[in-house]
Amino acid sequence: MSAPTAPAPTRITAADKMRGAAARFSRSVAPVAGPLATTAKYISLVVACAAAVVPILTIFFAAFKSREEYVTSGPLDLPQNWFNFSNFTRAFTDSDMLAGFVNTMIILVVALAGTILIGTMTAYAVDRFDFRGKKLVMAGFLLATLVPAVTTQVATFQIINGLGLFNTRWAAIVLFMGTDIIAIYIFLQFMRSIPRSLDEAAMLDGANRLTIYARIVFPLLKPAIATVVIIKGIAIYNEFYIPFLYMPSSKLGVISTTLFRFKGPTGSEWEVIAAGTILVIVPTLIAFLLLQRHIYNGLTAGATK
Repeated sequence: MSAPTAPAPTRITAADKMRGAAARFSRSVAPVAGPLATTAKYISLVVACAAAVVPILTIFFAAFKSREEYVTSGPLDLPQNWFNFSNFTRAFTDSDMLAGFVNTMIILVVALAGTILIGTMTAYAVDRFDFRGKKLVMAGFLLATLVPAVTTQVATFQIINGLGLFNTRWAAIVLFMGTDIIAIYIFLQFMRSIPRSLDEAAMLDGANRLTIYARIVFPLLKPAIATVVIIKGIAIYNEFYIPFLYMPSSKLGVISTTLFRFKGPTGSEWEVIAAGTILVIVPTLIAFLLLQRHIYNGLTAGATK
């Protein structure tokens, strides 16, 4: 009986040596990298929080200061009188902010209704129908999202003026309804999750395309509609450029342009503007606190589609 042969020695290559050295280095660095990474994370969070909170505190403090106090004090100095509401009164009355809220709500409601109707019908047609030039239409949608809006302002202004919509609410409404390609993409993504078998079953029962859209597809798009209402509503509420350019009349001011009336050629009443800014923020803050669950659900659903 022969003696067992000894196993051949394992050959260690240069690559194995490099991997071993890298593993030893990572183990030696890990105890130090952990605390450093945690510290860097919290520092970045503190800086981001300060960048978001400091401007709001500056505006809040300035809203309670008098003209002389605002000029002589620092931006983060506390106001001497917390019950000084004269700036809020001037901001609401002198700028006719009530009319600004009314104009904003009219534009907001009509533009959102038009955006939802046009967006859902466009997404339904693109997803459910096969027609010649469908790929060109999708390419046109993509191209529209890539073109900066500022480069088309001259042509847009000429079109609005030619249609006789300049200095009317319809100028802002038409622009808000007709320039939202993102809403169409959101509706299109949700539309693709709706099975076509529902359409086929409805057609077997005698329903036409319009009935299928109104009674089957549109109700199933409620999560997408909520997402668009949130994103588009905030954008319209905060928009300054379109109302300022296309609605210069003082009677057509919205809440974003009413504050601009306190800025004159000889100076600006920043304490009154700060008070007006607080008044503008309050409605959106209340809406967020009441609807934050729906806002989070809508944005999450829109992101996962």
